[in-house]
Amino acid sequence: MHKLDRNMPCWCGSGKKYKHCHYDFDEKLDDMHRRGAIIPTHDMIKNEAQIAGIRESAKINVAVLDYVAAHIRAGISTAEIDRWVYEQTTAMGGIPAPLNYEGFPKSVCTSIDDQVCHGIPSPDRVLRSGDIINVDCSTIYKGYYSDSSRMFIIGETTPEKKKLVEVTRECVIAGLEQVKPWGFLGDMGQAVHDLAKKNGYSVVRDVGGHGVGIQFHEEPWVSYVTRRGQEMVMAPGMMFTIEPMINMGTDDIYVDADNDWTIYTEDGMPSAQWEIQVLVTETGHEVISW
Repeated sequence: MHKLDRNMPCWCGSGKKYKHCHYDFDEKLDDMHRRGAIIPTHDMIKNEAQIAGIRESAKINVAVLDYVAAHIRAGISTAEIDRWVYEQTTAMGGIPAPLNYEGFPKSVCTSIDDQVCHGIPSPDRVLRSGDIINVDCSTIYKGYYSDSSRMFIIGETTPEKKKLVEVTRECVIAGLEQVKPWGFLGDMGQAVHDLAKKNGYSVVRDVGGHGVGIQFHEEPWVSYVTRRGQEMVMAPGMMFTIEPMINMGTDDIYVDADNDWTIYTEDGMPSAQWEIQVLVTETGHEVISW
């Protein structure tokens, strides 16, 4: 890692001299790198102004998901959820990040039962009692990005599907507990994977989390089938999502050939996902969006 002269302004944009800001931070990363660790680049580290802006974006994202939680029910279409998300987000000054992102046609992802992720809202898909649905919202506000999703059980569902939803949330919490400064992404990933496996579930390998905040999808890519002490160092200022996709059956998946977006379980068994956006802090972590 290239370091500045100690008396130059710090690379983070704080305006402080390097020696009074991120000098010790870089020294610690360099030491970990010499011992074989994968370390984040400077552009993965958010400064105080950026974090403040991302928090404001997240206020909108959380409020939109709260609105969905208060109104979702059997008998509405996923297109109506899309309308809610667009109207609520824009009313608060935000922009739905998924809309037109790499060609995605809607403002939100709505993934039901065996849809693992990236379900496209449609007026033809009406929610029925027994469905489990993931609603994935992402917001741009003044150039800053927030991203989180929640699972909803529509009416009464089977005990098996209810357990899947509950355990998936527990997996996210287990992963979050491992987010500590100078730990490893693999610490978090193994916690998620171990709990899912303990309950007889599998974790999707080919789709994972990501950095977020300045862009919709940033480095690092985040896996949930990793091992403790491996993967990238979690340095203070890093921000990423914890969003494991937990399958009731196998971890095999496929992409819808017609829309090239929606991912399904290969065996047709249900899948669940909760997503939170997390900041690594000097003392632990902060959940930015949920």
